[in-house]
Amino acid sequence: MSSDPKEYKRVTTNSLVKMKKSQEKISMLTAYDYSMAKVVDAAGVDVILVGDSASNVMSGHETTIPITLNQMIYHAAAVVRASHRALVVVDLPFGSYQSDPQEALRSSIKIMKESGAHAVKVEGGNEIKESISRILNAGIPVMGHLGLTPQSIYKFGTYAVRAREDEEAKKLLSDAKTLEVLGCFAIVLEKIPSELAKQVAQSVNIPVIGIGAGSDVDGQVLVIHDLIGLTKEFNPRFLRRYMNLHDEMKNAIERYVSDVKSVDFPNRKEQY
Repeated sequence: MSSDPKEYKRVTTNSLVKMKKSQEKISMLTAYDYSMAKVVDAAGVDVILVGDSASNVMSGHETTIPITLNQMIYHAAAVVRASHRALVVVDLPFGSYQSDPQEALRSSIKIMKESGAHAVKVEGGNEIKESISRILNAGIPVMGHLGLTPQSIYKFGTYAVRAREDEEAKKLLSDAKTLEVLGCFAIVLEKIPSELAKQVAQSVNIPVIGIGAGSDVDGQVLVIHDLIGLTKEFNPRFLRRYMNLHDEMKNAIERYVSDVKSVDFPNRKEQY
């Protein structure tokens, strides 16, 4: 199969499974608004994740926990309107699915109906399997998320690499197989040893997409603000910045301020 992104007029959950089988790597990025999502989609990204990381990069919160279901729907609806090729997946926010399967179903239906998204993503394994089953039984595609799960940051107490110890690694492998058996169409692995991520990717038939999980998985995901260098404080080993938008924007805005102050803007050609 060609790696040309134009081959898929619209990426679907089935497309991702085919990509894994043909060993075509899956590209995934976050987006939270119409203008940014339009660029991400046009660039040929396979999956756009409307992540609860919007809580950090869009709202300035320290963690992903404060963002609400309605706020996620607001971001997701904007992204869906901009996306013509990519599969759009939306994070279920903290508190909207973990302990009550019926609440998980209500939250997922609300996201799908009000945003037009194509799938939802949840964090966790065996402990949330009833919630996942309830969502899947309603016909809503589910992407799993294992390893460092940011919604559990207060339980972990750190953003350090997960599953270095044998017991946690075994649980992660078990959770991955559980997610596959339940019917999830893909799994995100965050910040785990690359060798373990490779084992997971080889042990399941569904795509495994990594962030800080090495190159032997089926695809990669990054937060768009990190990739373009709009955020400067976040510098993990797994991040590759493809541009320095923060400094470019700052320089452009400083020039604008200077031109306004000096009455250089607008000039004669820029007025009626």
